[in-house]
Amino acid sequence: MQNLHAGQTPADERRLLADSIVLRNSQGMRIELTALGATWLSCRLPLRDHEQREVLLGVDSEQDLLSQQAYLGMTIGPYANRIANASFALEGNQYSLHANEHGNCLHSGDEAFHTRRWDVSGQKDNQVRFSLVSPDGDSGFPGRLQVSVTYTVTEENQVRIEYHAISDQPTPVSLTSHAYFNLQGADKGHSCLDHRLWLDADEFLPIHDNGIPLGALQDVSGTGFDFRQAKQIRRDLMQDQQQMAVQGYDHAYLFRANRDVLQPVATLTAPDEQVRMHVTTTMPAIQLYTGNWLKGTPGRHGKVCSGYAGVALETQFLPDSPNHPEWAQPSCILRPGQDYHHTTCYQFEF
Repeated sequence: MQNLHAGQTPADERRLLADSIVLRNSQGMRIELTALGATWLSCRLPLRDHEQREVLLGVDSEQDLLSQQAYLGMTIGPYANRIANASFALEGNQYSLHANEHGNCLHSGDEAFHTRRWDVSGQKDNQVRFSLVSPDGDSGFPGRLQVSVTYTVTEENQVRIEYHAISDQPTPVSLTSHAYFNLQGADKGHSCLDHRLWLDADEFLPIHDNGIPLGALQDVSGTGFDFRQAKQIRRDLMQDQQQMAVQGYDHAYLFRANRDVLQPVATLTAPDEQVRMHVTTTMPAIQLYTGNWLKGTPGRHGKVCSGYAGVALETQFLPDSPNHPEWAQPSCILRPGQDYHHTTCYQFEF
């Protein structure tokens, strides 16, 4: 048995933040969360050789969580990704949002859901529910929005994230987790570009160099955006102008409308093949972001991240959807009497 000094705890019990919440299953998988931003702080997997592998980028202080600008593990809302010109029209009304990136609105502005301290409205050994109420006009969005995000660690080594929302006015809603994964070990300095990625999507959304969609979706066939056969992320990196403009992949993919939502839409595999992660979701699209601008972001143990330190697979509606009702996806507008209910599951094999 390990001998501990007063005030010490075993390494696998130490918490990153003093008020963080630890969830675990009987397999030894352990995740850590905090109510600040309803943030997923840590995900540790018990590998066969007794290694406790951390596979999620994160910080170990609330100050770093608040100061970093990469949205590490945070819950994004009410609308994830970008909205052009920080504005949209809905039912004859024009709404102005916080312009926080090149005159556009990114992740609902600088004071959106990721900056809030959510209420803990339910908790068990393997599950926690965070809730908040967003008043009408919050960050420029219409409607009083009641939101909950529930994290569950299952016995199948899944992290299930379930989103609920209701509104008293029509309003765009697209909630996501901005978790960054590095299955080779998030604190070891490895690049995510050596991971293999499979992504079951036929179309991606080309963008301007400011991240705003050009308009029409494009077939991935014959492009570096085709991940329908698993490949190393770096294989086609920076091979076209679309990637060069944003230093890598930072693009949305639209899934087929008739797909089985219980089947994976993406699989990420560590370079050493000891960890594999499958993604399932009820959302119609996913943003692939390869951490192009992570350099200098605070990490754990006083370290800072390098560029491409982690890959984000953000399930969502397509970016700028409030301004593109013509796109072939379900409407992103939540109306009174409707229940926004979506689930994304990250399943780990190790």
